[in-house]
Amino acid sequence: MHEIDLEKYDLRTDLIIEEDIHNIKKNSYDKNNIHVDDIILKSNNKLKRKKGKYVTITYQDLTDSNNFNDVFTVLKDELHKMLSYSKIKEDDTCLIIGLGNRKIISDSLGSKTIEEIIVTRHMYLLGDVDQRYRNISILEPNVMGVTGIDSFEIISNVVGEIKPDFIICIDSLCAMNIERLNKTIQITSSGITPGSGIGNNKKELSFDTLNVPTIAIGIPTVVNTSVIVSDTINYLLKRISYLKNNYSNKDKLKPINKINYLSDIKELTDKEKKEILGYIGLLDNENLKSLIWEVLSPINADMIVTTKEIDFIMEKNSKLISKALNEVLHNIEEK
Repeated sequence: MHEIDLEKYDLRTDLIIEEDIHNIKKNSYDKNNIHVDDIILKSNNKLKRKKGKYVTITYQDLTDSNNFNDVFTVLKDELHKMLSYSKIKEDDTCLIIGLGNRKIISDSLGSKTIEEIIVTRHMYLLGDVDQRYRNISILEPNVMGVTGIDSFEIISNVVGEIKPDFIICIDSLCAMNIERLNKTIQITSSGITPGSGIGNNKKELSFDTLNVPTIAIGIPTVVNTSVIVSDTINYLLKRISYLKNNYSNKDKLKPINKINYLSDIKELTDKEKKEILGYIGLLDNENLKSLIWEVLSPINADMIVTTKEIDFIMEKNSKLISKALNEVLHNIEEK
Protein backbone atom coordinates (compact mmCIF):
# COMPACT_ATOMS: atom_id res chain seq x y z
CA MET A 1 0.00 0.00 0.00
CA HIS A 2 1.16 3.57 -0.76
CA GLU A 3 3.09 5.25 2.10
CA ILE A 4 1.79 8.66 3.14
CA ASP A 5 4.42 11.28 3.97
CA LEU A 6 2.75 12.97 6.95
CA GLU A 7 5.49 15.59 7.24
CA LYS A 8 4.89 16.84 3.71
CA TYR A 9 1.11 16.96 4.06
CA ASP A 10 0.87 18.21 7.62
CA LEU A 11 -2.65 19.35 8.43
CA ARG A 12 -2.67 21.58 11.50
CA THR A 13 -5.39 22.69 13.85
CA ASP A 14 -5.56 25.83 15.98
CA LEU A 15 -7.53 23.89 18.60
CA ILE A 16 -5.64 22.02 21.29
CA ILE A 17 -8.71 19.82 21.89
CA GLU A 18 -8.26 18.30 18.40
CA GLU A 19 -4.72 17.13 19.13
CA ASP A 20 -3.65 13.90 20.83
CA ILE A 21 -4.34 14.82 24.47
CA HIS A 22 -5.17 11.33 25.76
CA ASN A 23 -2.24 11.26 28.18
CA ILE A 24 -2.46 14.94 29.13
CA LYS A 25 -4.21 15.84 32.38
CA LYS A 26 -7.31 17.99 31.99
CA ASN A 27 -10.19 19.18 34.11
CA SER A 28 -13.62 18.95 32.50
CA TYR A 29 -17.21 19.78 33.39
CA ASP A 30 -20.63 20.10 31.74
CA LYS A 31 -23.21 22.82 32.24
CA ASN A 32 -26.48 23.24 30.30
CA ASN A 33 -25.26 20.97 27.46
CA ILE A 34 -22.01 22.93 27.25
CA HIS A 35 -18.75 21.04 27.73
CA VAL A 36 -15.59 22.70 29.08
CA ASP A 37 -12.05 21.27 29.00
CA ASP A 38 -9.24 22.96 30.94
CA ILE A 39 -5.64 21.98 30.18
CA ILE A 40 -2.47 23.45 31.64
CA LEU A 41 0.67 22.72 29.64
CA LYS A 42 4.21 22.92 30.93
CA SER A 43 7.31 23.66 28.86
CA ASN A 44 8.58 20.94 26.50
CA ASN A 45 5.17 19.25 26.30
CA LYS A 46 4.54 16.53 23.71
CA LEU A 47 2.11 18.75 21.78
CA LYS A 48 4.92 21.22 21.07
CA ARG A 49 2.67 24.09 22.09
CA LYS A 50 3.61 26.99 24.32
CA LYS A 51 3.13 26.48 28.03
CA GLY A 52 0.04 27.97 29.61
CA LYS A 53 -3.64 27.47 30.30
CA TYR A 54 -5.91 26.29 27.46
CA VAL A 55 -9.70 26.34 27.90
CA THR A 56 -12.04 24.85 25.31
CA ILE A 57 -15.79 25.56 25.46
CA THR A 58 -17.88 23.26 23.25
CA TYR A 59 -21.56 23.85 22.51
CA GLN A 60 -24.13 22.89 19.88
CA ASP A 61 -26.01 26.09 19.17
CA LEU A 62 -25.73 29.85 19.62
CA THR A 63 -28.60 31.06 17.47
CA ASP A 64 -31.46 31.35 19.99
CA SER A 65 -31.45 33.53 23.09
CA ASN A 66 -31.50 30.69 25.65
CA ASN A 67 -28.50 28.93 24.16
CA PHE A 68 -26.71 32.25 23.69
CA ASN A 69 -27.17 33.14 27.35
CA ASP A 70 -26.03 29.69 28.50
CA VAL A 71 -22.81 29.90 26.48
CA PHE A 72 -22.33 33.52 27.57
CA THR A 73 -22.51 32.54 31.26
CA VAL A 74 -19.88 29.83 30.82
CA LEU A 75 -17.62 32.08 28.73
CA LYS A 76 -17.84 34.85 31.31
CA ASP A 77 -16.90 32.46 34.13
CA GLU A 78 -13.95 31.08 32.19
CA LEU A 79 -12.68 34.56 31.34
CA HIS A 80 -12.70 35.44 35.04
CA LYS A 81 -10.66 32.29 35.73
CA MET A 82 -8.22 33.09 32.93
CA LEU A 83 -7.62 36.60 34.27
CA SER A 84 -7.00 35.14 37.72
CA TYR A 85 -4.60 32.52 36.31
CA SER A 86 -2.72 35.27 34.44
CA LYS A 87 -2.55 37.35 37.66
CA ILE A 88 -4.42 40.28 36.14
CA LYS A 89 -5.48 42.89 38.70
CA GLU A 90 -8.76 44.81 38.62
CA ASP A 91 -7.05 48.12 37.78
CA ASP A 92 -4.66 46.72 35.14
CA THR A 93 -4.91 48.43 31.75
CA CYS A 94 -5.83 46.34 28.72
CA LEU A 95 -5.28 46.50 24.96
CA ILE A 96 -7.76 44.38 22.98
CA ILE A 97 -6.56 43.46 19.49
CA GLY A 98 -8.94 42.40 16.72
CA LEU A 99 -6.90 40.23 14.36
CA GLY A 100 -7.91 39.15 10.85
CA ASN A 101 -9.43 40.82 7.80
CA ARG A 102 -12.83 42.51 8.13
CA LYS A 103 -13.39 42.23 4.35
CA ILE A 104 -13.48 38.42 4.60
CA ILE A 105 -16.46 37.44 6.74
CA SER A 106 -14.98 34.17 8.05
CA ASP A 107 -11.86 36.09 9.13
CA SER A 108 -13.66 39.08 10.65
CA LEU A 109 -14.25 37.81 14.20
CA GLY A 110 -11.59 40.08 15.69
CA SER A 111 -12.63 43.26 13.91
CA LYS A 112 -16.36 42.71 14.52
CA THR A 113 -15.79 41.96 18.21
CA ILE A 114 -13.81 45.09 19.02
CA GLU A 115 -16.52 47.23 17.40
CA GLU A 116 -18.67 46.51 20.47
CA ILE A 117 -15.97 46.91 23.13
CA ILE A 118 -16.41 49.79 25.58
CA VAL A 119 -13.25 51.87 25.09
CA THR A 120 -12.15 54.10 27.97
CA ARG A 121 -8.44 54.95 27.68
CA HIS A 122 -9.13 58.36 26.16
CA MET A 123 -11.47 59.14 29.06
CA TYR A 124 -8.76 58.21 31.57
CA LEU A 125 -6.40 60.63 29.80
CA LEU A 126 -8.97 63.41 30.20
CA GLY A 127 -9.78 62.89 33.87
CA ASP A 128 -11.55 60.75 36.46
CA VAL A 129 -13.58 57.75 35.29
CA ASP A 130 -16.19 55.64 37.10
CA GLN A 131 -14.11 52.97 38.86
CA ARG A 132 -16.31 50.20 37.48
CA TYR A 133 -14.73 50.87 34.09
CA ARG A 134 -11.27 49.55 33.35
CA ASN A 135 -8.76 51.46 31.21
CA ILE A 136 -9.21 49.77 27.83
CA SER A 137 -8.04 50.54 24.31
CA ILE A 138 -8.55 48.61 21.08
CA LEU A 139 -6.48 48.03 17.95
CA GLU A 140 -7.30 46.57 14.54
CA PRO A 141 -3.95 46.02 12.75
CA ASN A 142 -5.55 44.29 9.72
CA VAL A 143 -3.55 41.87 7.57
CA MET A 144 -0.30 42.41 5.72
CA GLY A 145 -2.02 41.93 2.35
CA VAL A 146 -4.08 45.06 3.03
CA THR A 147 -1.64 47.31 4.91
CA GLY A 148 1.72 46.09 3.60
CA ILE A 149 2.86 45.96 7.23
CA ASP A 150 3.17 42.83 9.33
CA SER A 151 0.59 42.96 12.13
CA PHE A 152 3.30 42.22 14.70
CA GLU A 153 5.17 45.40 13.73
CA ILE A 154 2.03 47.48 14.27
CA ILE A 155 1.12 45.77 17.53
CA SER A 156 4.61 45.86 19.05
CA ASN A 157 4.94 49.57 18.33
CA VAL A 158 1.54 50.38 19.84
CA VAL A 159 2.32 48.23 22.90
CA GLY A 160 5.63 50.05 23.32
CA GLU A 161 3.87 53.40 23.14
CA ILE A 162 0.81 52.92 25.39
CA LYS A 163 2.30 50.16 27.64
CA PRO A 164 -0.82 48.12 28.55
CA ASP A 165 -0.63 45.80 31.55
CA PHE A 166 -2.09 42.95 29.52
CA ILE A 167 -3.32 42.14 26.02
CA ILE A 168 -6.30 40.19 24.69
CA CYS A 169 -6.14 39.00 21.07
CA ILE A 170 -9.27 37.87 19.22
CA ASP A 171 -9.06 35.88 15.99
CA SER A 172 -10.84 33.39 13.76
CA LEU A 173 -9.38 29.88 13.97
CA CYS A 174 -9.06 26.83 11.71
CA ALA A 175 -10.49 23.46 12.79
CA MET A 176 -9.79 19.86 11.84
CA ASN A 177 -13.37 18.70 12.32
CA ILE A 178 -16.45 20.21 10.67
CA GLU A 179 -18.50 19.52 13.82
CA ARG A 180 -16.45 22.19 15.64
CA LEU A 181 -17.13 25.01 13.17
CA ASN A 182 -18.67 27.92 15.11
CA LYS A 183 -19.36 25.57 18.04
CA THR A 184 -16.11 25.94 19.98
CA ILE A 185 -14.37 28.75 21.84
CA GLN A 186 -10.71 28.47 22.78
CA ILE A 187 -9.15 30.74 25.40
CA THR A 188 -5.45 30.52 26.18
CA SER A 189 -2.85 32.40 28.20
CA SER A 190 -0.12 31.39 25.74
CA GLY A 191 -0.92 34.01 23.10
CA ILE A 192 -1.46 33.30 19.41
CA THR A 193 0.37 32.93 16.11
CA PRO A 194 -1.85 34.57 13.46
CA GLY A 195 -2.44 32.41 10.38
CA SER A 196 -0.88 29.27 11.85
CA GLY A 197 -3.95 27.13 11.26
CA ILE A 198 -3.87 27.70 7.49
CA GLY A 199 -0.08 27.51 7.10
CA ASN A 200 0.44 31.29 6.86
CA ASN A 201 2.42 31.70 10.06
CA LYS A 202 3.26 35.18 11.29
CA LYS A 203 5.31 36.16 14.31
CA GLU A 204 3.59 35.04 17.48
CA LEU A 205 1.89 37.44 19.84
CA SER A 206 2.77 36.36 23.37
CA PHE A 207 4.53 37.36 26.56
CA ASP A 208 7.78 36.12 25.01
CA THR A 209 7.56 38.55 22.08
CA LEU A 210 5.68 41.51 23.60
CA ASN A 211 6.79 41.25 27.24
CA VAL A 212 3.15 41.64 28.28
CA PRO A 213 0.72 38.89 29.43
CA THR A 214 -1.23 37.95 26.29
CA ILE A 215 -4.55 36.10 26.30
CA ALA A 216 -6.00 34.77 23.04
CA ILE A 217 -9.68 34.11 22.31
CA GLY A 218 -10.75 32.34 19.14
CA ILE A 219 -13.60 30.52 17.42
CA PRO A 220 -13.01 28.12 14.50
CA THR A 221 -14.77 29.47 11.42
CA VAL A 222 -12.99 27.60 8.60
CA VAL A 223 -11.75 24.12 7.65
CA ASN A 224 -9.74 22.61 4.78
CA THR A 225 -11.69 20.83 2.04
CA SER A 226 -9.58 17.76 2.80
CA VAL A 227 -11.13 17.76 6.28
CA ILE A 228 -14.63 17.94 4.79
CA VAL A 229 -13.95 15.04 2.41
CA SER A 230 -12.41 12.83 5.09
CA ASP A 231 -15.19 13.63 7.59
CA THR A 232 -17.76 12.82 4.90
CA ILE A 233 -16.17 9.40 4.38
CA ASN A 234 -16.39 8.76 8.12
CA TYR A 235 -20.01 9.92 8.17
CA LEU A 236 -20.75 7.56 5.28
CA LEU A 237 -19.42 4.62 7.28
CA LYS A 238 -21.44 5.70 10.32
CA ARG A 239 -24.57 6.03 8.19
CA ILE A 240 -24.12 2.54 6.77
CA SER A 241 -23.46 1.17 10.26
CA TYR A 242 -26.65 2.80 11.54
CA LEU A 243 -28.75 1.35 8.71
CA LYS A 244 -27.22 -2.07 9.27
CA ASN A 245 -27.99 -2.09 13.00
CA ASN A 246 -31.19 -0.05 13.32
CA TYR A 247 -33.12 0.22 10.10
CA SER A 248 -36.41 -1.69 10.24
CA ASN A 249 -39.66 -1.60 8.32
CA LYS A 250 -41.11 1.09 10.60
CA ASP A 251 -38.04 3.28 10.02
CA LYS A 252 -38.81 3.37 6.31
CA LEU A 253 -41.66 5.77 7.08
CA LYS A 254 -39.27 8.32 8.64
CA PRO A 255 -37.91 11.16 6.47
CA ILE A 256 -34.32 10.23 5.69
CA ASN A 257 -33.02 13.63 6.82
CA LYS A 258 -34.56 13.17 10.29
CA ILE A 259 -32.46 10.13 11.24
CA ASN A 260 -29.59 11.10 13.55
CA TYR A 261 -27.17 8.29 12.77
CA LEU A 262 -24.26 10.04 14.53
CA SER A 263 -25.75 9.12 17.89
CA ASP A 264 -25.28 5.41 17.16
CA ILE A 265 -22.24 4.12 19.06
CA LYS A 266 -21.87 0.93 17.02
CA GLU A 267 -19.16 0.78 14.39
CA LEU A 268 -18.57 -1.33 11.30
CA THR A 269 -15.90 -4.01 11.57
CA ASP A 270 -12.62 -3.58 9.73
CA LYS A 271 -13.72 -6.30 7.33
CA GLU A 272 -16.94 -4.43 6.53
CA LYS A 273 -15.08 -1.13 6.08
CA LYS A 274 -12.65 -2.80 3.67
CA GLU A 275 -15.53 -4.35 1.70
CA ILE A 276 -17.10 -0.90 1.27
CA LEU A 277 -14.05 1.33 0.67
CA GLY A 278 -11.14 -1.03 0.16
CA TYR A 279 -7.94 -0.21 2.04
CA ILE A 280 -9.05 3.42 2.41
CA GLY A 281 -11.73 2.18 4.81
CA LEU A 282 -9.00 0.93 7.16
CA LEU A 283 -7.19 4.28 7.51
CA ASP A 284 -7.43 6.11 10.83
CA ASN A 285 -8.59 9.75 10.85
CA GLU A 286 -5.10 11.26 10.72
CA ASN A 287 -3.96 9.14 7.78
CA LEU A 288 -7.25 9.58 5.95
CA LYS A 289 -7.07 13.38 6.18
CA SER A 290 -3.44 13.34 5.06
CA LEU A 291 -4.25 11.09 2.10
CA ILE A 292 -7.06 13.39 0.96
CA TRP A 293 -4.73 16.39 1.30
CA GLU A 294 -2.11 14.56 -0.72
CA VAL A 295 -4.72 14.08 -3.47
CA LEU A 296 -6.11 17.63 -3.45
CA SER A 297 -3.00 19.76 -2.87
CA PRO A 298 -1.19 19.16 -6.21
CA ILE A 299 -4.26 20.39 -8.14
CA ASN A 300 -4.89 23.37 -5.84
CA ALA A 301 -8.22 21.90 -4.72
CA ASP A 302 -7.51 21.94 -0.97
CA MET A 303 -9.33 25.17 -0.23
CA ILE A 304 -10.23 26.90 3.03
CA VAL A 305 -14.02 26.99 3.36
CA THR A 306 -16.68 28.13 5.81
CA THR A 307 -20.39 27.60 6.44
CA LYS A 308 -23.09 29.10 4.21
CA GLU A 309 -24.68 31.03 7.09
CA ILE A 310 -21.39 32.56 8.26
CA ASP A 311 -22.76 36.15 8.05
CA PHE A 312 -25.45 35.46 10.64
CA ILE A 313 -23.25 33.30 12.86
CA MET A 314 -20.39 35.81 12.86
CA GLU A 315 -22.73 38.45 14.26
CA LYS A 316 -23.61 36.06 17.08
CA ASN A 317 -19.97 35.07 17.69
CA SER A 318 -18.71 38.64 17.90
CA LYS A 319 -21.61 39.75 20.10
CA LEU A 320 -20.97 36.84 22.46
CA ILE A 321 -17.29 37.67 22.97
CA SER A 322 -17.69 41.46 23.15
CA LYS A 323 -20.54 41.23 25.67
CA ALA A 324 -18.53 38.81 27.85
CA LEU A 325 -15.39 40.97 27.70
CA ASN A 326 -17.31 44.16 28.53
CA GLU A 327 -18.87 42.64 31.62
CA VAL A 328 -15.74 40.86 32.82
CA LEU A 329 -13.25 43.68 32.22
CA HIS A 330 -15.49 46.57 33.23
CA ASN A 331 -17.32 44.87 36.10
CA ILE A 332 -20.69 45.85 34.66
CA GLU A 333 -23.74 44.03 33.32
CA GLU A 334 -24.90 44.92 29.83
CA LYS A 335 -28.60 44.96 29.06
